[in-house]
Amino acid sequence: MQNHCAVPNCTSGKSDPLFRFPFDPERSKKWVEKCQRQDLMDKSPGQLYRYYRLCGKHFEKSSVESDSQSTVLKDDAIPTIFDVPSQPQNGQVKRSKQTIKPEETDKEGGKKIKLSPAETAEKDAKTVPDEEEYKEYLKSLFEVLVLLGEKSIPPTGPGDNKQDGLGSSNFESLLEYRMNCGDEVLKKRYDVNKECCSSAQLNQLIEACEKFIRGKLMEEVQQNGYFSLLTDDLVRISGEWYLPVFLRYVDQSNCQRERFVGCLSFEGDGDALAEKLLSEMTDKWGLDMEQCRGQAHSCSGTHFSQVKRFAAKLTERYPTAVLTLRSTRPLNLSLANGMALSGVQLVMSTFRKIESFFSQSPLLQLELEHAISIFYPDKEEKAKELKEICRTSWTRGNDAFEVAGELLEALLLCVDSVHDNEDMRWDDQVTHNALEISKALADFEFVMALVVLKSVLTLTQAFGKNMRGRAADAHFAAASLKAVFHSLKEVSDNIDVYHEFWNDEAMNLAAAMEIPVKVPRSFLRKHQLDSGAIRPEIHYKEHLSVPVVEHITREMNELFCEDHVKALRCLSLVPAVIEQYKSTEPDEENVQVFKNNIPNAGTLSAELHCWWVKWSKKGKGETFPSNLHDTLQLADVKFFPNMLAVLRLIGILPTLALEDSCDVAYKRFQMYIEHTPDKFKSKSLALLYVNNDVEYDLDSMVEVYMRTYPDREGL
Repeated sequence: MQNHCAVPNCTSGKSDPLFRFPFDPERSKKWVEKCQRQDLMDKSPGQLYRYYRLCGKHFEKSSVESDSQSTVLKDDAIPTIFDVPSQPQNGQVKRSKQTIKPEETDKEGGKKIKLSPAETAEKDAKTVPDEEEYKEYLKSLFEVLVLLGEKSIPPTGPGDNKQDGLGSSNFESLLEYRMNCGDEVLKKRYDVNKECCSSAQLNQLIEACEKFIRGKLMEEVQQNGYFSLLTDDLVRISGEWYLPVFLRYVDQSNCQRERFVGCLSFEGDGDALAEKLLSEMTDKWGLDMEQCRGQAHSCSGTHFSQVKRFAAKLTERYPTAVLTLRSTRPLNLSLANGMALSGVQLVMSTFRKIESFFSQSPLLQLELEHAISIFYPDKEEKAKELKEICRTSWTRGNDAFEVAGELLEALLLCVDSVHDNEDMRWDDQVTHNALEISKALADFEFVMALVVLKSVLTLTQAFGKNMRGRAADAHFAAASLKAVFHSLKEVSDNIDVYHEFWNDEAMNLAAAMEIPVKVPRSFLRKHQLDSGAIRPEIHYKEHLSVPVVEHITREMNELFCEDHVKALRCLSLVPAVIEQYKSTEPDEENVQVFKNNIPNAGTLSAELHCWWVKWSKKGKGETFPSNLHDTLQLADVKFFPNMLAVLRLIGILPTLALEDSCDVAYKRFQMYIEHTPDKFKSKSLALLYVNNDVEYDLDSMVEVYMRTYPDREGL
C-alpha cells in the first residue's frame, strides 16, 4: 500500500483522506485516466485496489460522505478535480521490461548460442509471467513489512520458535492472514516452500527497505541545498554501538526540516573510526558533505572523546561545517555530559536514576513532596514552587544543578524513607533502587561535584536559556556572549578564592546531611594512597574545580566560534527584532559570513537596507513575525533573494530550537529507542518508523531489492 496520493505532484497532507481504487474494472480504468498515470494503465483492478490511493482533494464534495467516525466515498464516485501535468512526474514513469537477448550462455561450454525467434518468444512467454509473479510476491512482503514498521511492531516478535523460519512471528501471522483473504501469489509460494518468507529473506527485505528510504531522504536533502549534520547519544542495538545521524535543512516551501537518516556502526577507535564514519556517509549513503554548513553532537561519558575526534575530522575535511550546540539538549547539560571527571559523571548518572525512580509511581512523587514540606516548614511558597518543579522532567532542564542543590536534603530523606520501608509499602526492586540513589547522594564526591557544577554553570545558565528561546532571545544571547567569557575568565584567574567558597558550601551541606568529608576511595586505591595522604580540599581543587572551569571555557569557545556567533547575530533580520531595535540597522559584517552562499553578494548592502526600512516602521495594529519559521513564510521574502538565502542558512543552524511541527524526527526516534525492547531493536526498522511520512512506492522497493539481491535461489 502507498501512503500517499497517486496523482503526480499532489500536495495532499496527513489530514486528507486516502481512498482505494475501485475493484470495478470500468471505474478503475476511469480513475487511472483521470489522474493521468500512464504507468498504471496495464495494472489490474486488483493491483490498483491493493497498492494505490487517491486523496479527497480530487473528488467533489458531493461524492464524499463523512461523519465524526469516518470519511467514505459514494459507490459511483469519480475523481474530477485535477491540476497536474499531462506526463507522469516524480519518477512515476513506467519502466520498460527488459527483453531477453537472443544470445544465451551455454551452461556446459560457456559459449554464446543464438536462439531462433521462435525459441526467444517461447522463453519470453515463460520468463515474463514468472518475473511479474515474483514482483507481486515481493510487493506483498514489503506491504506487510511497511505496515508493521510504521507502527513500530517488530516483525520477528513476539517469539521465534522455528529454527529456520519465522515461527509465530508478527510478520508470518500477517502473511497467513493475507493468504486466508485470498492472496494467491503468497499461497502458491507457501505451497512450494512450506513458508512464505525465510528469516534470511526477511533480513534482506528490511535492508532493502532501509536502502530505499535512505535513498529517498538523500534525494530530498540534496534537492534543498545546504544542510547541517547532527548526531545523538550512542545507542546499543544487537550488542553493538551505533551513532544516530540526523540532517537539518530548509525545504522548497521554506520550512525547517530535520530528518533521521540512519545509524552508523561505532566500532573502532581514533582517526580510523572517524574516517570510517565519514566514508560510510559519503560513499555508501551518497551524502554530499560539500553542502554541509553546520554540525552538532550530543554525547556523554566514555564515547565523548571519540565523537569529538569525529567532529574534528569533519571540520578538518569540510571547514564550512561549523561546530555548534544542538538545540535538543540544554547547554548546561551538554557541557556537563562532556566531562569525564568521576564526580561529574556520578552526578549525571544519579540524575538519570532519580528521573527513572520517581517516574515509576505517583506515590513516590508524593513521598518526595512530603519530604519537601518537612524541609521548608516556614516557606510555603518555596515548597510549592519546588513541588511543581518536581512534577516536571527537572533533571533534564538547563537549571537542573541549581534545582538539585535546593532539593538535595529532601531527596535523601525521601529515598532513605523508601528504603527503610517501615510500613511495607514498596517492593524489593523499589527499595533497592532507593538504596542506590541514597548511596550516591550521601557521597561527598557527589555533593562537592554538584556544588561546583551549580556554581560554574550559573554563569552560562541565562545564556543557554535565551539560546533556546525566540529569535529576539537568541539574538540577545549572542550579543551577551562576551560577558559570559569574561565571567569564566574571572573565575579561572581567581580559582583559589572561588574553590574555597565552593568547598565551604559543600562542607556545610555535608555536615547538615551527616555525610563524612573525604577523598574518593577509588582515587586513593588507584594511586595507592592512605586516607590521610591528601587533604580533601586540595584534591577537589585539582581534580574537580580547575578541570570543570577549564572544560566549560574550552567547550564554549569551540561551540560558539566567531562565524557561529555572527550567524546567530543575523537573527536581527527577523522583523520583530528589527522593530525592537529599529534605531539600529542590522550589521552587514555579520551577514557577510554568508557571502559565498548568497545569489548576489554585490547587491547585499542595498538589499539589507531595503529589508531594514521595510520592517523598521510598524503600522497601528500590525504584527510582525517574531521567529525564523514565520519570517521564512512571508510572501514578500521572495523579492529579497539575498535575505531569503541568509534566512535559510540561519534556519539550518543546529543551535536554534525548531518549531514543534518541525521536530518530529527526533521525538519519534526517542520513542522508538525508549519503548522498543532491546531484542527487537533494529537500525533499519528505526529508519522506517521515524520516517513514516516518506512516500513509499512498493514498485521501487521491489526494484531496489532485485538489484541488491539478484539471486533468487531458495526464495
